[in-house]
Amino acid sequence: MLGPVTKPITFLSDFGLTDEFVGVVHGVIARIAPDVRVIDLTHGIPRGDVRAGALALMRAIQYLPEGVVLAVVDPGVGTARRAIVAETAFGPFVGPDNGLLSPAVAMVGGARRIHRLEDARFRIPSSGATFHGRDVFAPAAAVLASGEARPEDLGPEVDPDSVVPLLLPLPEIEPGRIVGEAWWVDHFGNVELNVGPDDLEAAGIGDPVTVRVGITEVVVPLAAAYGDVEEGHPLLYVDSAGMLALAVRGGRADERFNVAEGTAVVLSRTAAPTPG
Repeated sequence: MLGPVTKPITFLSDFGLTDEFVGVVHGVIARIAPDVRVIDLTHGIPRGDVRAGALALMRAIQYLPEGVVLAVVDPGVGTARRAIVAETAFGPFVGPDNGLLSPAVAMVGGARRIHRLEDARFRIPSSGATFHGRDVFAPAAAVLASGEARPEDLGPEVDPDSVVPLLLPLPEIEPGRIVGEAWWVDHFGNVELNVGPDDLEAAGIGDPVTVRVGITEVVVPLAAAYGDVEEGHPLLYVDSAGMLALAVRGGRADERFNVAEGTAVVLSRTAAPTPG
């Protein structure tokens, strides 16, 4: 008779790679479920930045294999915040109840049921309460991925309305103007905005676009690729997640425009030049 079919675990955290934390979580999973594959999505989420972790998971989820998601960005570890598993059509999402899982869970169609991770059989006993990634979340993900347990085996069901959401700001759209914000600055200094190409159309903004950050205002072309502009010049493009992003060919848009995550970015219709 065939045993349970294993599922991959996708693992995201803010642990970094300097300490042993990521390796320890891998070790716990391997001891419980040695046949389960673990995909390291990223461990470079800024320390305690729940929103950055949630956005990274939301951007990636459609490209991941169905299975178990293990996400740990947990500044409230050791407090009364809950440890949960959300059962979805994609598979179980395991992590803290702090909004980290919410956008990606919504992206895959929402949670069928949500359970607390409370059963002591699926925890590692520890005298400390600050490494739930090792002691609570990793064992839960391992038994779910290996088919040794179901979400309902791990603890009581909770009211979905009691789960912490992550409220993502929407752009303010008016004729000829959009007030958005920087959602993400990637490794290359490209700045993803919370503005989509449809928002430009709704505001009646065409090419080029006037971009204002603080007192800096620059007219920027809409381009399909970095190579569409000259070296050192800025551009707006639709990024791999389908959102508008600000870039500088051969440079860093975050430095050129003095942008960090959460910075307001105003896009507006560029006035036609006055005939000379």
